[in-house]
This record gives sequence, structure tokens and C-alpha cells, in this order.
Amino acid sequence: MRLRMVRINVYNSCIPTSHGCLEMNSTIKRLTLALAFGCALTAAVTAAAETVVVYSARNEQLIKPLFDAYTKETGVTVKFITDKEGPLMARLKAEGANTPADVFMTVDAGNLWQAAEEGLLRPVKSATLNANIPANLRDPDDQWFGLSVRARTIVYNKKTVKPTELSTYEDLAASKWKGRLCLRTSKKVYNQSLVAMMIHEHGQAKASEIVTGWVRNLATAPFADDNSAMEAVAAGQCDVTLVNTYYFGRLIEAKPTLPLAIFWPNQASGMKDAGVHVNVSGAGVAKHAKNPAGAIALIEWLSSEKAQNLYADVNLEYPVNAKVKVDPTVAAWGTFKQNLLNVREAGRLQTTAVKLMDRIGYK
Repeated sequence: MRLRMVRINVYNSCIPTSHGCLEMNSTIKRLTLALAFGCALTAAVTAAAETVVVYSARNEQLIKPLFDAYTKETGVTVKFITDKEGPLMARLKAEGANTPADVFMTVDAGNLWQAAEEGLLRPVKSATLNANIPANLRDPDDQWFGLSVRARTIVYNKKTVKPTELSTYEDLAASKWKGRLCLRTSKKVYNQSLVAMMIHEHGQAKASEIVTGWVRNLATAPFADDNSAMEAVAAGQCDVTLVNTYYFGRLIEAKPTLPLAIFWPNQASGMKDAGVHVNVSGAGVAKHAKNPAGAIALIEWLSSEKAQNLYADVNLEYPVNAKVKVDPTVAAWGTFKQNLLNVREAGRLQTTAVKLMDRIGYK
């Protein structure tokens, strides 16, 4: 038997047949309209029900406004779990193919590199991400992408230090800074990444010499966090320290009378690998993502001009997308030339950096 497909216009009152037009009674028309409406409603509900699951080492107050904005714009629900990067990576590894995670989000290229090394992420080919994110701020193998930029720079006491005294990270190892330097502990990833980048630039022998000088110049034992180091500088316990820029921004917002200022090191032209050391917060698609297309779409949106101000400004960071204007508070700190070394090196050489600092006695 041969079947013939017939298209019915529910707004007309007849169904075409081989004998002419068969009138539709009102009941059939109502049923047909109800069926059409039901199909459309089912499709809409299915689209609205799309979900992306994010494992995030970034705090909820930083990411929730972003995810809420994404849901409002796209209708896609973003579910997220927050924890430290270590436990989240351990969870991804333990869950394996059963993980609900579509996206892994964290701070520091060292952590992103480690996630990729442990096989927790998958490569992503995206012209949008390549266009929005500079090459030095994303993984050359396309497994993770920077979404905001932070600079690790010098903060000094304006009452005890003249800017002309300052020049480079390396110069902080000079004898003139003996008893004048404060540092955050080497146990945290930020200084591990900084030293890793210096190993890449100078080699282990020279980097060891520089870090040895830092330790020799310490005014006191290393601090647990950047804020404590800056408070010590402001109190006169030491004169200079190294911090991530957003910590400086937060502290000055809370205590605007502190005698602290930022200095951008390694800016002289002609220097090998010149520029301020930068790092990223970023994200990658989980290897066993159940919704990889949705994960890519979310990361692409986070790199867009619309989302970048939300993403960077809320934490006083720099946008990774060069088309986006820097927050006025951050812009007030001045412009600087950044080191263009790919931030993946911070992860690749992190173990070497940790061993170097342990050997020297940088606690």
C-alpha cells in the first residue's frame, strides 16, 4: 500500500482528498490545533530545560551573577558546585565518566594546566574563543581558556619608598632591600607560578639566585595571604611586597587612607621577556561532559564583550578580551606592558619552582 503525506492547514476548514475537499468539523479542528500547540510547547520546554553543570573554584558571589545573567539571556540553567581547586579535581577524577560536570573553572594557569595534565579536560575548537582570548592567555592545546587577567606586581609604602628606587622583580634580591621585603608564603600557587615563569625566563640557576636574594631580604616570615603582606607594608614592618592586583584594589577600597601604591616592574624597553607577570582565572570543558556543546557556549559567552565586564569588574581584574574597557577603578592604577610568555609555563614548571623554593628555604 502506498502512503501519501498530506499537509493540513489547521486554519482552513477542509482536508484535501482524491475526491475533493473534506470539511473539518469543529472538534477535529480543535484537536488538530491542540496537537500542534502541544508539540510547540514540548519543544520550548525541552529548550528551556537545558542545563550546564560547572565545578568552580571561584567563589559563589563572583560567579552567580554571571550565571544568572547567562540564564536570563539564553534560558539555559547553570548549576554549580564550589570548592577549592584540589578537591574539585579529585572529585572529577573519582567520578570519571559518571561526573555531572560539564565545565571546570578555577584560578591560576598552574591549576588549569594540572587539570589538563591529569586528563580531566577535553580539547575545544572554537573560533570565538580564539578571537576573544589572546594566544598567551589560553592553552596551546585548546584544553582551557583564560577568562580574566590578574597581574602579580609590586606594592610599596609611599612614605618610605620612592618609585625611582623600584625597577624589576629581580632587583628585589639586591642588598638595598635587606630587611625591607615582605612576601606571601611559597605554599600558595600565586608565588609558585611567578617563580615558575622566572625559571622559564632565566633558567634554574639564575632564578635560584634571585629567590635566594628575596629570602635574604625578608623583614619577617612569609605571610599567609597578600592582604597581610600589604598591611605589614602599610604599618612600616617592611617597605615592599608582591601581590595580585585585585587584592590591592579590595584593600584600598576598604581602607583608602593606607599609604600604598602599585609599581609596574620590568617595563624598560629592550629587556629580555620584559613585562609584568600576568596570570588568569579560566575554564575548560570537562572530559566526560554530558553537555559539551552547552559547556562551550557558556565559556564563549563568558569571553564575550557583554560578559567580560561582569566577569572581570566584580573582582577588580582585567578583562581577557582586549575589546573590553577596563573598570575605572582598575584603570586608575595606570597602564603597563605585560609579559607575553604563555601562562601555561606557570603550570609546566610549577613542580620545579616548588622544589627550588623548598631547597632555598622560602617557606
